[in-house]
This record gives sequence, C-alpha cells and structure tokens, in this order.
Amino acid sequence: MEIRAFITLLLALLLVSSPVLQVVRCEDDAAFSVAEAEGGDLGIVGDDLQDFGDGSFSAAPGIATVCVFPKNAARLVPAGEETELLVGLHNEGEATLNVIGIRATVHFLYDHRMLVQNLTAQEFYNASVPVSAQAAFPYIFAVSKFLQPGSFDLVGTIVYEIDQQLYQGTFYNGSIEVVEAGGFLSVESVFLVTLGAALIGIFGLWAYGQIQHFSKKTKKTTKVEVGTRNVDADMDEWLQGTAYSKSLSSKSKKK
Repeated sequence: MEIRAFITLLLALLLVSSPVLQVVRCEDDAAFSVAEAEGGDLGIVGDDLQDFGDGSFSAAPGIATVCVFPKNAARLVPAGEETELLVGLHNEGEATLNVIGIRATVHFLYDHRMLVQNLTAQEFYNASVPVSAQAAFPYIFAVSKFLQPGSFDLVGTIVYEIDQQLYQGTFYNGSIEVVEAGGFLSVESVFLVTLGAALIGIFGLWAYGQIQHFSKKTKKTTKVEVGTRNVDADMDEWLQGTAYSKSLSSKSKKK
C-alpha cells in the first residue's frame, strides 16, 4: 500500500498540474503557495531565511521523499542562474509533520568529501503535511556563476518537525550538469570550433601549395616540347637545298 501511494506521489509531481496536487507560482517570485485538494492550504513559502540548524538529523519513520526537476530531465544547471526543483513528501507516519526548510550542497563528483558550495537555504512557514497526505515544495537554487562547467554532486535535504523533534530526509543525492549560462556554446565548444577552423585553413593552404607546385611542373614540360618543335623548324630551314631535303620532297610527290 505504501509503495502504491509513493508511486502516486511521483506521478503527481511529474504532472504538476494534476487535480490532486497543485503547485501555484505567485506573482511575487519570493513566495509560493502549495495546496492539496484533500488537506487544504499547506503553507506559505518565503525567502526570509532563519537558521534552522546546521546539524544532521535522522529520518522519521514512515516519511518518504522524492525529487523532480520540472522540464529538466537532464538536470542541467546554468551557472549563476536560478534552477527549480520540486520536493515531494508522503506522510505515512503517526503524526502531522511541519516542514521547516530545504537546504542543499554541491560537491566534487570524484570526491564527495570536498565541498564546492553551500546553496541558499529555503525556509517554510506553516507548511504542514497531515497523516496519509502528500505535498510538494519548490526549491530554487543557483550555483556560482564562476563555477566551471562540468558534472557535480548535489545533495539536498528537507528538514521537518514532528512533535517538536527535528528530522531530515535526503530527497536527492546525485549528479547535476553545470553549464554556462546565456548561450549554447561553451568555452570548450568555442575552442574546438576554432581548432577545427585552423586545421581546415592549414589543409587548404597545403592543398593550394601542392596545386601550384604541380602546375609549375606542367608549364616546364610544355616549354620543353615547344622548344623541341622550334629546334625541328630550325633544322628544316638549315637542310633546305640539300640532297636530303630534295629526297624528302620527291617522296612527298610520289605519295
């Protein structure tokens, strides 16, 4: 039964406009309202951050989390620009939980112990999830614009409270692809295009030189042949009036 409910939550996140669960973006980019048809208003999200603790907490039993990057299956994160993801919660515990906030960190892909960046934390107010209810919460983050494009690890956790006890759940622990913002071409792409153009130019110059060299050889051979014909013409003039020229003329008359 729990697996079926969890699959239902995942489908609801993929179909953000589902009648069961609606996530509505307000006119003010700093606030969101999350509403569920069965549970009513689940809370207001604001940007007025408060420190909800840097400690590590355990996960509460019966609480399932899921994460979806809306319209971003490749998980591309433009450096310096905002990226949005949705965090889904399914409360199959014994008490209502209150969502405190969401936080995330970026790590090197080859060494998870090396922290690259602490992302901005998002705090929630009056965001509760009743027992047997589902809810989705948006989280907007931006990596540094100076971050080199490439693959990194993103670790995201959601902190919640049950009976005045803090818990947390890791909703995402996987790779993201940081790309340059504001265009389709990266530095590597520009370098490869430039290198390719340079190689084509060098090959063109080499081919042009080979053609010029071949044409010069052809011209030299033609001059030798013309010179031979000129020598033959001079020899004919020199032999005029001799017995050899008379024999040639008699042979031509017999023909």
